[in-house]
Amino acid sequence: MTQRLAILGSTGSIGVNALDVVSRLPKGSFRITALSADSNIKLLAEQARRFRPKIVSVGSEELAVKIKRLLPSGIKISVNREGLCETVSRSDVDIVLFAISGSSCLEPLVKAIKNKKRIALANKESLVSGGAVVMKLARKNGVRMIPIDSEHSAIFQCLDGKRALARKIYLTGSGGPLLDIPKKRFDTMPQEAILNHPKWRMGRKITVDSATMMNKGLEIIEAKWLFEACESSIEVLVHPEAIVHSMVEFVDGSIIAQLGVPDMRIPIQYALTYPSRIATRMPRLDFSVTTSLSFRSPDIDKFPCLGLAREALKKGSTHPAVLNAADEEAVRCYLEGGIRFTAIPKIIEKVLGRHRSPKAGSLSLDNITEAEEWAKEEARSLCYH
Repeated sequence: MTQRLAILGSTGSIGVNALDVVSRLPKGSFRITALSADSNIKLLAEQARRFRPKIVSVGSEELAVKIKRLLPSGIKISVNREGLCETVSRSDVDIVLFAISGSSCLEPLVKAIKNKKRIALANKESLVSGGAVVMKLARKNGVRMIPIDSEHSAIFQCLDGKRALARKIYLTGSGGPLLDIPKKRFDTMPQEAILNHPKWRMGRKITVDSATMMNKGLEIIEAKWLFEACESSIEVLVHPEAIVHSMVEFVDGSIIAQLGVPDMRIPIQYALTYPSRIATRMPRLDFSVTTSLSFRSPDIDKFPCLGLAREALKKGSTHPAVLNAADEEAVRCYLEGGIRFTAIPKIIEKVLGRHRSPKAGSLSLDNITEAEEWAKEEARSLCYH
């Protein structure tokens, strides 16, 4: 039966790869019902002309006027977060792929869950900020959330429904572009070098997060909620070859790993076709070329964002939301040239230190939104004063 798919964030790297995956699958497997982009209306219009969705969503009324002239007739246009919420509520959408970056994903994700859509999730921030609320809601509505991040897809595949028998989760990461660069040189590295990831082609924000290793910190928090794991059972391993995407140790001492070439189309396809595996012409791992696999513990002194993420997770409540929002703002400021690279963790640490979370048991989406807004304002004040 044809699955009707909405891709939120279709012009980003995950969205573009998702459309490539759909185009490679057997004809009739998927029908693209909805696409969205924040501002790249040129690419969005090209996608719409090829896949003919029923609705597209853009980030502003001004962009809606502009894209209308580029679209085939009959395609509805929606705007802003309200447009995304409208999209995920449609009766002609079966699966929603969330490829939007940042915490703006949280509200439409909640809306999709309440409408009992199947979720393919490529957004870390929604679970980092609102994992407790989101997962409780997903369980209540019987909604399956399939992760797309290569690491969490790997864990999901390794667990294979045997979560109760798992003892430890190993989150692997390449170490990013600064792995073998001395910390004293970080601030002398040009942005182009920071944004040149050795293994993955990603957006600018997540590439900076990879360089600070905040991406691994966020993934620890995400794994806690996705797999009902305690913080102490999640270990990060630096794996420069990026072949082992994560591992799970079970109570009998067995360790199961998921391996593959570093290509996001593989976990995207798995999330869309789960529980099936469909043969396509994806790249294959050649063990005659991959002659070694190495692992090491991360250097917490060199990459303090990992420790900050664990601290926020242990404190719970709105602290992870504050961590994420402060990171978003600090990275944005770095990319704009406002601060040095090494200021990113310092700003996040200061914002976390100033935060006072609501009383225990009172966590809500409103609390989370307020905490994020406060954290962004605090981070901005530290960036520019």
